[in-house]
Amino acid sequence: MSRRLLLAGAAALALVVLAAGAAGYTYFFSGLRTTPKPLALATPTPGASASAAPAGSDVAGSWKVASGSQAEWRVTEVFAGTSLPHQAVGRTSGVTGSLTVEGSGASLSATNFSFTADLSQLASVDQVIGRDVSQRDQLVRRALSVSSNPDATFQSSQAVTLPAGFTDGQQVQLTVPGRLTIHGVTRDVSVTVTQLQLSGSQVQAAGTIQTTMSTFNIQPPSAPFVTVDQNVTIGFLITFAKA
Repeated sequence: MSRRLLLAGAAALALVVLAAGAAGYTYFFSGLRTTPKPLALATPTPGASASAAPAGSDVAGSWKVASGSQAEWRVTEVFAGTSLPHQAVGRTSGVTGSLTVEGSGASLSATNFSFTADLSQLASVDQVIGRDVSQRDQLVRRALSVSSNPDATFQSSQAVTLPAGFTDGQQVQLTVPGRLTIHGVTRDVSVTVTQLQLSGSQVQAAGTIQTTMSTFNIQPPSAPFVTVDQNVTIGFLITFAKA
């Protein structure tokens, strides 16, 4: 092979390497990354009427998760060569569950608050320009052993008093202790319901569970040039309809 051909081959190889490096730079080191806001209810308009909320006596009974409910996971990724974190987010609309409200008037309590999220439907919803983030979903399903443990389930462990103002249509907050099962492992957790609202014929709840992958014997998904933090925020936005 002549020296000229060798030089031409080396030049072509260098161009390929440079092109690959440029693509990698765009993904790992640029700021071209976006993350949707956490799941949440719309903030009520100040002064808005709560006349659509039913009386406390109409709230008692069984409720079921309605369509449009979602659950999500959020973890922090740090790309090699940069200290700027990126928040990765995956969501599923495969959510089922129930809620029981007991009592009357202003003395109401929530029991049997439970929901199950179909992990096989998890899909990344953040964006990294120039990359298909859905490729991450395969790593996540593998880490969660979705083939043998397709669901994540929360079940409350005790009745929780509903705050004053709930039956007036106000957004209230509460903490619900319970048991969370992921990856075939069950642990005690507390659900922080940051927004609970009675609106017409529906009860809507948005909140989070803070945990770690190691708590459920999950190995962080592994990918070249990316370090995944093991802290996880599980979020939900659930609509309940009277059963």
